[in-house]
Amino acid sequence: MHNEEGNVEEAARRALEILPRFASQFEVILIDDGSSDRTGEIADRIAAGDPRVRVVHHPANRGYGAALKSGIAASRNEWIFYTDGDNQFDLAEIALLLPHCGSNEIVTGYRIGRCDPFHRRANAWIFNRAMRLLFGLRLRDADCAFKLYRASIFDGMALMSEGAMIDVEILVRARRIGARIAEVGVRHYPRTSGRQSGASPRVVFRALRELLRLRRVLR
Repeated sequence: MHNEEGNVEEAARRALEILPRFASQFEVILIDDGSSDRTGEIADRIAAGDPRVRVVHHPANRGYGAALKSGIAASRNEWIFYTDGDNQFDLAEIALLLPHCGSNEIVTGYRIGRCDPFHRRANAWIFNRAMRLLFGLRLRDADCAFKLYRASIFDGMALMSEGAMIDVEILVRARRIGARIAEVGVRHYPRTSGRQSGASPRVVFRALRELLRLRRVLR
């Protein structure tokens, strides 16, 4: 989460409501990626009232990939589910991913009826086809933020990406060690609070730089 003060409470509430349906043991990890609003303060208040919730703070905004890596490093269970803190997914649809866990190490969603502006949907179309050409990653929606990972795939995986390329890096590295990947359609909803930053020039430039570096390293 980065500057998600309008979403953090609802995101945590939904997680605590939904997860007991699927697991007798779980933890909710909120990553505050250097927010300048009240996101961190609200997250700390939630964690203080529920031992199942933990918060990881970045003193400064480090980026999407850095936030995801912090969450992975902090997790303690056999499976790791992650999603964005903007409430654009229905956490109850974790139920759609679980049947595929027995035969796969990664189960990734792809957005059905993506509720984003046209320019973001166009960028996503270009991005996914570029990933096919550069990495042979033939997935419908590589950077969909609704994924379930077997935690053991990260053992010894030295992730580099600090920005938007993190999803692709994980998928490519996991596939190279033989991890099996399944895709499942999940619904996508409009953002009702906060602002998207994924298409900002700074984020796009950083993603391109990381793309070139990742391509060079994985070649």
